Formats: sequence, C-alpha cells, structure tokens
Amino acid sequence: MCSFVPRMGCDRVVMTQSELMRAKIGLVAAFCWICATLAAQTSDDPVAVFTEHPRLFLRPQRIRLLKRERERASPRWQQLETLVQGGAPMPESGFAWALYFQVTANPEFGRKAIVWALSPAADLRQQALVFDWCQDLLSEAQRRDLTARLAKGIADAADPAIAAVRSRTLAAIALYDHLPAAPQRALDATVHQWWEGRMVPALLGGKSVVARDDAYALWEILHAVRDNANLDLRESVPGFFKEFPIEHLLSHYPATYAAAENQYRIGITRKAGEPDLRAAALSRAVELAMVALDVNAAESQVLQGWLMHDHFMLRGTYGAPYEFLWANPYQPGLSYYHVPLIYHNADFGKLFVRSSWDEDAEWFGYFDGVMQMFSQGHLTPLSAQPNAPPISLKEAVICFAQQARKFRLTLDEEDAVFILGLRPVRSYQVEIDDEEVFEAGTDRGGILELDMPRGKPVGVRIKEVGPVTPGAN
Repeated sequence: MCSFVPRMGCDRVVMTQSELMRAKIGLVAAFCWICATLAAQTSDDPVAVFTEHPRLFLRPQRIRLLKRERERASPRWQQLETLVQGGAPMPESGFAWALYFQVTANPEFGRKAIVWALSPAADLRQQALVFDWCQDLLSEAQRRDLTARLAKGIADAADPAIAAVRSRTLAAIALYDHLPAAPQRALDATVHQWWEGRMVPALLGGKSVVARDDAYALWEILHAVRDNANLDLRESVPGFFKEFPIEHLLSHYPATYAAAENQYRIGITRKAGEPDLRAAALSRAVELAMVALDVNAAESQVLQGWLMHDHFMLRGTYGAPYEFLWANPYQPGLSYYHVPLIYHNADFGKLFVRSSWDEDAEWFGYFDGVMQMFSQGHLTPLSAQPNAPPISLKEAVICFAQQARKFRLTLDEEDAVFILGLRPVRSYQVEIDDEEVFEAGTDRGGILELDMPRGKPVGVRIKEVGPVTPGAN
C-alpha cells in the first residue's frame, strides 16, 4: 500500500549478500506475523463487555472533555445548546437530546430522548444510545419496553451492511448485562463471523468493502468494541487502517461547498446533482472519530490539521451533535500540506492526484472502476477512450491504454507516470528509450506506475507478458 511519506525516486540497486540475508530474515518475520494475525482472526473467544453505563463513546475521558467544553462555553457547545434549547427540529432527536442530558444532567432532555426512543420513528442505533446514556431516568416499564425493542433488533442479523452491523453492535453492548445470552451472541457474530469471517478476508483480498459513506458507521463499531471489549479490530488489517485516513483526505474534491450553516468539503461520489450534505457531515464526523481513536498516529495529526479550520465546523441540526461529541480542539495537528499530492493504493487499485492543496486545484480520481476529473470547479466523469491524450496534473501524468501500447511523453516536474486501462494484476514488459527493458505489474485496478527520465521527450512501449509473478516490480 501507499505510505504517508514524501515520494522519492526509485533507483535500481544491486543488493549485497548481507542485505539479501536481512531481506530473507525480514520475510520470515513478516510470514510469522501474518500467521499470528490469521490465528488471532480465527479465535472463537467470547466477546465480553467490561464497562458500566454510559458505555457507548462517552467513556470517562470523553465525558470529562465534553463537560469542560460546556464550562468554557466553547463554540461547539454553544451551537448545540442553542439548537437543543431553542427547540430546533433535530434530525436525530434521540442522539442529540441524550447527549445533551449526559453533559448537563438536565432530566427534561433525557426524558424527551426516552419518549422518542419508544416511538415508532426510532431507529435501533439511537435506541441503543438512549438506553445507554439515559439509564438512570428509565422507569421499569420503559426499561422493559426498550430492552425488548433492542433485543428484537439484535436478533435480526440478516443484513451484513456496515450500518446495520453497527446498529446491532451498539444495541448488544448497551444491553450486555440486561439479558442473559442474546447480547453475547450478537457481539460474537459481529467480531467473529462478520469482521473476522467476512470483512478481514475481503480487505486482505483487495476488495473495496468499505465504501466512503460507510466509514463513519465502521468507526463507531471500532470505538464501541475497543472501549467496551478491549478488542482493537484494526489489528487484523493494520495496513488498511494506516492508509485509510490519507486516502479519505485525498478523496475530497478540491472546491468547497458553501451551505447556509457552514462550509463543507465534498467527498467522492458517483451521484450527479447537488452534494449530499448529510454524507458530507458524516465525512467530517468520521475524520473527528479517526483522530479520537488514535490521537498519536501521524495520519491522525494530519487529519487534525485538516479539521482545525472553524469555517468547516458542523453547525446544522444534523451535524452539530457529531461535531460536539467527537471534536477535540485542544489536540495539536500537523499541516496537511505535508501530505503528498499523489495517492496510489495498489492493493485496492485506487489513484488520487491533486495539482495542489488549493481550492482551485485540478484533481483526478480512479476508484472502484470509476474515473473522474475535477477542474475549474466542475466534476467530469471520464473513460479510458482509445487515443485519449494524457492528463498532466503537475505531480503526475496519467495515460490511457485502452488500445494504445506506445506513448511519447516529456516530463517536467512530474514525479510519476500512471498508465490506466490495462488488465489487473498482469505483468507487462516495459521499454523506455535509452533504458534496459524490464517487467512491471499492474495493480488490482489495472494501473501501471512508471518512473521515467525527466526533461526530454521519451518513448514508452509496453507489452503484456502474463500474470503478475512475485517480485515483478
């Protein structure tokens, strides 16, 4: 996978005997680590909850931070209080009122949250939050009723979608010591059957099973399971989670969207028309949740730098509760201008390139078979048409090889050349003018990355020679 480090030139070197030995030792160590990881993934140990209410997201350190925000009358607290006290119609009323109750201890809003959670409009996720956060206000009749509803929700395990699994997981954790066996079975199903049995093999196999719009639901699962069962699900696929924050950052279109309540950064989408502002709000919410899950990671510090611009603070009735719950304005961040403008994830066949970090930058994206170009404030779908001219975005040149197998390029400052439209996971013979012929492999998206001479016209010829073999690159 791509790593969060400055891009460097790729020089071909001859390894010494000692270097070969160290490389072999490294491979053996990596093999042992993979075996240990797979062994851990197949563990059938019961998933136990060790915490008291409130369990979901509001662990002691988090609730102390939120109460301190209230004491200091921070902008995020003032925004949420204005909406809740002013009677604004909150799209997720149970979530907003129960959160407000936890911070203020005002029983009026806790009781409102409970009444809403027992209404026909209530969804399983918010019912779980209200049950967990408003425990001390529940009457016995309300407790029985809400327990029965949550139990029914976790019993229906047919839907494997991330959002559905998230809701069942939160409900099972909230219910854990209120029912004898059902919450335990639901948590085991989440961790062992869904995550270890379904998601981990798919991710290790290069399948894009975590859509961008599903990321927030996934991070709610990660927080809830780690906080309450002391299990970090990221350990099964550490490479994926190390890369995801940077991929998420690069997968925004350059231009921002000015709405009535605040400005939004818009993430990649296949949908035409006006941006989905709820999806944009959850995109920021998952960035906040990523930082909260691992504040020390370099990727989190970059995201924090991305999040610290207050004109993107979520102020609307939908986003304000998420903003207040997850934001930590006291956490230092690093400038995202340090992040390379090229992101190539070979494991999943994705490529994102920006010409700069400015809002008027040009942007190219290739993901899940979709190809897009953002330029001069407009998004344009692309296709790898035969004889389509290369695209240069200052940092990289993108060529289309639907039929053509010969290219002539002059690189100036570009760091790399990417050839798209080839067959995935195939080996190609590459001939570059004045250089030795070599073989290189395409990734799972059919992308071939080349490092080429700069400052002069250079011809490139490629020819498919067969499936990718180990060491082809």
